[in-house]
Formats: sequence, C-alpha cells, structure tokens
Amino acid sequence: MEAVSLTMVIGGYGYNFQFAPQPWQAIAQRFCSICKNYRSVEIIANSIGAYFAINALSNRQIEKAYFISPVVDMERLIADMMIWANVTEDELKEKKEIQTTFGETLSWDYLCYVRENPVTWKIPTHILYGEKDNLTAYGTIFEFAQRTNSTLSIIKNGEHWFHTEEQMKFLDEWINQVVEANGGNVYGYSENYQFSNKDAGAHKEP
Repeated sequence: MEAVSLTMVIGGYGYNFQFAPQPWQAIAQRFCSICKNYRSVEIIANSIGAYFAINALSNRQIEKAYFISPVVDMERLIADMMIWANVTEDELKEKKEIQTTFGETLSWDYLCYVRENPVTWKIPTHILYGEKDNLTAYGTIFEFAQRTNSTLSIIKNGEHWFHTEEQMKFLDEWINQVVEANGGNVYGYSENYQFSNKDAGAHKEP
C-alpha cells in the first residue's frame, strides 16, 4: 500500500548558538531519506525549529508548512542578544564566542553563516504568533508573512512559548481550523525532531 501523507514536526528549545554540527543539515538529510515514500509532505515547526526548516527545506517539495512562534530573522535575534549582553560586533569577532549572563553563547561563526545564507521561502505557510513574543518582534513577523504570502494569526497575550491551558487550546483550535480550511489533513507518518542550540544537535523523540 502506498504511503500518502508525511507530517514532519521540527521543534526548537534553548538558544545557545553553537555552530556545529549544523542542525539544518540533519533536517535536510532526514527529509530526503523519507520524503520519496510519500505523495504529500507537510511540516510543523516552532521557534528556532522553524528557522532551521526555512534554512534547510526551502527548495523541497512541501505542500504546506505550519509555523508556531517562528524565528524568521536569525540575524536580528542575534543582534538583539548582543544588545542584551552589551556585546559589540568587534568584541564578538575578536573572541569568536562569548558566554552571556543569561545563559546563551554568542558565536561569531554562527552570525557569519546567517549573514552569508539569507533565507528564501515560497512554500504555502500558516503562522501562529504570540502577541507578547519576546524573541520575534511583531514588525519582523509581519514583514515575513507579507513577503512570503503567509497567513498570520495572533493569539492575544500569547508568549513565545505556549504553555497555559488557554494557549494550548487556542493552538489546537488554530491548527485544526487552518488545516480544514485548506482541505488538508495533518496525519499519517510523523517524524518528530527537537533541536537545542545548546549543542546544535538533534535527537528524534520516541
């Protein structure tokens, strides 16, 4: 029996910007190894997992994408963290890596990679964004949605990480609504990955 649908879930947690190994390469390699078996491929990604997906899968055959609290401008996020840490670009260039007081490591190599590899994204995408997201400004997410012709839904009082019962209920209702409205189904075989910038590695959840 031919497989019909693949849903690839790409999550992110933590923001310790180590450069290697590159998680976007792991995503691309795994995607290539499994997508050939499916007629329809959709992805769900959150936070930095969305950035990795955009970076790795922009030229892949993906029917739809669902982004939850996505990081869509990594250079802007790194620049913001440099401001929070009172670190200048010259300092980061000289030291290569700087550990911040809020537990994140700033990496010059990572910043250079981001600048040298601007993202492009043309896959039909639906975005859910928290009104109080402290990592991605509204102007940034709005510009990305406009540029990529994505739909943008905003949850009032929502934060970057959805965790309250009300927020999780909204998330469930949102994804069901956008999937049904577009005649799709998020079902079938699911590849679920979580990525941490602490070691920029990946593991597949059981």
